[in-house]
Amino acid sequence: MTEFGYPRACEEVLAVRRELADQVVRALQDAGLPAFREDAPDGPDITGPRVMIDADAEPASATVCVSWTPDSGMARAAREAFLAGDVEAPAVRRFATASTRMQGELIRILLSAGFLATWENDVMNPDHIQVFGRKSDLPPALRPTFVPPAR
Repeated sequence: MTEFGYPRACEEVLAVRRELADQVVRALQDAGLPAFREDAPDGPDITGPRVMIDADAEPASATVCVSWTPDSGMARAAREAFLAGDVEAPAVRRFATASTRMQGELIRILLSAGFLATWENDVMNPDHIQVFGRKSDLPPALRPTFVPPAR
């Protein structure tokens, strides 16, 4: 069972998910970002793209997700303002803007590296990016041909 009471995926499935997460981390690091796996020993204290693995046997979405982790000072200031009820505070706006902008750029980087990645459609985790695998994992007839426009 996972921490939320759902059946846990078998070790063989988790090994495939860990390999995909490692590939995502490498692709983001190749782009110059300090990406890391959430389950890394020093993971909670690092700023940058956080790569997470879903251990559920039947995930509701992608089994690998990426989220931008801002500096702890920025996150703390936004959290304090938000909890105080000041949702329009500059710290909250800056945090939301940085997270949203980085989310789009992370998707572009992952798409250019050959991954199937998209926005998370989950109100509980709106800053997550879903990674489903590599385009090359799909049969040729099912591979997307979309190329994101250059900026």
